[in-house]
Amino acid sequence: CAVKAAHVLSEIAKNEEMKKPCIEADLVLTLIPLLESTDQEMLLYAGRAIGRICYDNRCLQEELVKVGVIPSLVRILTDYAESEPLVHVALLALYNLADLDSAKEALSMTKVAEQLVKQLRRAESHERLEIVFEVLQALAENDALKVQLVDAGVPEVLSEILLRLQGSSQAEDTCIVKAASDLIVSLLLGGKKGNITGQVHKESASRTEGCKKQCKILILARHENSQGKDSLNLHHSFPSLYGNCLRMFQLGVIHQLLDLLEKQIQSRDTSVQQAALSALQNLAIPVVSKVQMLEEGIAERIEALLRSESPPVQFRLLGTLRTLADGQADAAEILGQDPQLLSRLVQWCSASDHSGIGAEANRLLASILHHNRSQEVVKAIQAAQGVKHLVSMTTSDHAAMQNEALNALAIASAIDLETLEESFKESQLVQSLHKLLRDDNTSPEVKYNSMGLLCRLLKSGDLRQEIEEDKIKDTLEQLCSHSNANVVKEAIRTLQVLRGET
Repeated sequence: CAVKAAHVLSEIAKNEEMKKPCIEADLVLTLIPLLESTDQEMLLYAGRAIGRICYDNRCLQEELVKVGVIPSLVRILTDYAESEPLVHVALLALYNLADLDSAKEALSMTKVAEQLVKQLRRAESHERLEIVFEVLQALAENDALKVQLVDAGVPEVLSEILLRLQGSSQAEDTCIVKAASDLIVSLLLGGKKGNITGQVHKESASRTEGCKKQCKILILARHENSQGKDSLNLHHSFPSLYGNCLRMFQLGVIHQLLDLLEKQIQSRDTSVQQAALSALQNLAIPVVSKVQMLEEGIAERIEALLRSESPPVQFRLLGTLRTLADGQADAAEILGQDPQLLSRLVQWCSASDHSGIGAEANRLLASILHHNRSQEVVKAIQAAQGVKHLVSMTTSDHAAMQNEALNALAIASAIDLETLEESFKESQLVQSLHKLLRDDNTSPEVKYNSMGLLCRLLKSGDLRQEIEEDKIKDTLEQLCSHSNANVVKEAIRTLQVLRGET
């Protein structure tokens, strides 16, 4: 009789309109004790009824945790691991509860990790794998559970799954690979137990070489700047990942990444290329890595990808090279004297069909000039007709890009103004700078950097004449009463240079 009643309730709870009466009648609390039954039919119907009534109801879900539903669910997974219907009900329940902090705390007191590993190994369908992944991903947010997942062998099982699906072109398999890599990243990032990262690598290393490469690429790549934050802040925002990048580099991953890139160059599936380039970009963040990567010849080997016509790969390539050049004069000098790279960069700077690629190409060009200290690089960029693009970049809609261009041009002018003079005149740099100074919407930092560049240009007789003819002096005098103290200070200094007082 009780089994039939539970069955009826599970069917009634399918109807959204009937959920409220079930809740008002306190049927959930009545059903909870039934989860201790040894009757599999009772467990199935009671579990379905509770799950359907409580679905998308956070208050009821919290109440379920308080009255002890978590141990019951884990017991079902443990005692009835071979029963597909019961396992499905238990996993769905865990999936709906796993986001709750109270549920995570309760689960940390059980052996749920071991049971989830068993279900990962037993899973034959994509649907079953996906739901287990979802539960694991939620649990990995908790440090105590993260340690348990590693100890239970989750990394090893993930390695096996990646190995099994490696090379598959089926959409469902691709989704599973992505979910597995996301989960590896969650286990890799931080945690109170110091050997989490090591254990992930240890488990991965026990697989075949192909799987090891894929794991390592995905581990680093899945976290690449997707938050939209500057990758240069990685070591401040994500110290665990920063340290892991260094360890991955020391393990020799750089060679595997480069080998993989070269093998994939002609592949129509660019996902591996993007992942590898993202991993390389993360590896290039620590200063010590930049030096080693230059010695490994990364710049030359990456440039083989320049013939790629895939916009996503092009974008990743540009970002990787820009990260490598940041703060490194040696890298800037190598990149800035490569005619093939500069030619491709100038081509991309004008890419109207892919504005993101055009912007990134401009930023790389600016970064090369900014960090360079060689006249040869200035001459090479001038010869490649890249200067006009940097002048255009000073009028970008984004202040960050404007400042990058202004600083790069100022440094290049300090190195070799004579080489740049003609290009500056042709691209009307002086007039562009005057417009920035006059515009009330121009940010104080852009105004400040514009005046810094003007001071450099005043060392050229022809450019000085343009500055005087354009009556920039009047604008500078007005800026002496600007609300920003730094702008005022720079305006006074620029006027002094213009008047020949310094």
